[in-house]
Amino acid sequence: MKNLKIEAFLLMIGLIFMGLCLKIGLGRVNRDVRTVNVRGLAEMDVEANKVTWPIAVKEAGNDLSAVYAQVSKSADVVVKFLKDNGLTDEEIAVTAPSVVDRATNYYDNSWKQRYNVTTNIVVTSNKVKLVMELIPRQGELIAKGVAINSSEYGNYTNYEYTELNSIKPQMIEEATKNARAAAEKFAKDSESKLGKIKTANQGLFTIENVDEYTPNVKHVRVVTNVTYFLED
Repeated sequence: MKNLKIEAFLLMIGLIFMGLCLKIGLGRVNRDVRTVNVRGLAEMDVEANKVTWPIAVKEAGNDLSAVYAQVSKSADVVVKFLKDNGLTDEEIAVTAPSVVDRATNYYDNSWKQRYNVTTNIVVTSNKVKLVMELIPRQGELIAKGVAINSSEYGNYTNYEYTELNSIKPQMIEEATKNARAAAEKFAKDSESKLGKIKTANQGLFTIENVDEYTPNVKHVRVVTNVTYFLED
């Protein structure tokens, strides 16, 4: 019985000693593993390759049939103008007319023309430069009696860049190079050598207008996060 107690005591001492050694060893490993986390930025300005241009045509009057007929006629004039200047049927869509009957508004009795009828001719095209040339020429439509309602809510021209995948590899490569350059500078300043990559995160791509005056030019940006090992 006495021998069993001695053996159990010695086993306990051995386990405690092993635990201490393991803790010391892990502590040394953690102290020896050094890393540096850096960010790499890549930016590029690109031209939009898709444009959506809505043209709102609006008429008002007390005879709904006559107002509807005038809106349809104006829409035909707009479509002809667009096609005569290089756009195709596939790039032009005419929405169904929307009708506002002001007589149904019990809080507004000041109207003189009961019906407002609006239809939209929507251009969706990759001929961005052509559309940009046509937008200032809307005065030609007004001269033909087309009532264009440019202040209609939501009727703004939208420019998009849809070929992000084609520039992603180039931008990621540039961002990674910039991140490595920053890491090498840090390693040099700390009298270390740059090791292999421990972790890397591509980050999100963002696409914004360069400014409010040139919405057809987009600014693409990506930031990568890279963690490198440092060596003595």
